[in-house]
Amino acid sequence: MTATRAELFAFLDDLGIAHTTMEHRPVFTVEEGADIKAKLPGGHSKNLFLKDKKGALTLISALGSTQIRLNHLHKTLGGARLSFGRADLMERTLGVTPGSVTAFALINDQPPQVRFVLDAALLAHDLVNFHPLKNDATTTITSQDLLRFAKATGHEPEIIDFSQI
Repeated sequence: MTATRAELFAFLDDLGIAHTTMEHRPVFTVEEGADIKAKLPGGHSKNLFLKDKKGALTLISALGSTQIRLNHLHKTLGGARLSFGRADLMERTLGVTPGSVTAFALINDQPPQVRFVLDAALLAHDLVNFHPLKNDATTTITSQDLLRFAKATGHEPEIIDFSQI
């Protein structure tokens, strides 16, 4: 079952996580949303849904400006070579479509199948921004609340400093 935006917000409320949301036009890439990001404080995320050659799934939430070298990442994560996960697999596991990948989609990964990797540079910001399951809005929470959210969905976040890879 895929959570709605209202169900996501109710889940955050139940956890005592303060959140604010700004609705906007659909944004599919980090670059497309530059004008929107300029209006919102905090770290802005880019999110990658990846599958390794053995079938293991990973969601990476990183600061929008972070460079992620996929050809080396599998060595850091200790798995097989990585590629982007197919749209149908993303929809089945995370309940979102391309362009709407978000850490908040972990609410739909039940029971947890997806490894959750967080960029240390994103967590360095007090506030972090993600799409609330669709790319026509941005929701802001604290970075510490992002960690609480992930754990509440059954995902233990792995924090990686991508600048060191």
